[in-house]
Amino acid sequence: MRRAAVNLVLWMCCALPAGPAFAQSRADAEDDGDSKLRGELEVKLPAPPKVENLLPFEAGTASGNRFFIDAQSILVGDDGIVRYTLVIKSAAGAENVSYEGIHCDRVEQKYYAFGRRDGSWANAQSSAWKRIQYKEINRQHGTLYSDYFCPDGSPILSAKDAINRFKYGVPKGGPPRSGNRR
Repeated sequence: MRRAAVNLVLWMCCALPAGPAFAQSRADAEDDGDSKLRGELEVKLPAPPKVENLLPFEAGTASGNRFFIDAQSILVGDDGIVRYTLVIKSAAGAENVSYEGIHCDRVEQKYYAFGRRDGSWANAQSSAWKRIQYKEINRQHGTLYSDYFCPDGSPILSAKDAINRFKYGVPKGGPPRSGNRR
């Protein structure tokens, strides 16, 4: 009986299309992660963040880093992606700046560019969409997704909606937002 099962598996493997041909047809049909999603808007990089426009947020206690969003960079696209500049400051004084996007429907995050000291941007070498995972450390993307940019799984209605969430807190137990972008 076991030998028959092995033979069946071998036969099925031979009946499948060849690996490279299958991979090519799949790549043509689906997004490979490094390219734009179907319908994704062209990205225009924002001005570098200014200290007076930074909105702090908590992303868990496991990290000594402080997290900020540049209020002037928040953009809610018609493509279902919320784009923003994230600034991370370490306890030692190091600062990382990145321009990113969160795709609410897919629960994914993507880096578009990283800030340089002179205020210019360097395009991300890999701009693949990555699934947002809730981890104890580096929870910023999960926090941004659930509390600020995609509170009900859909994009916030406007940049002003997000800014109010950062400034005045995340509403608890209130009525659902009006309107739905889906």
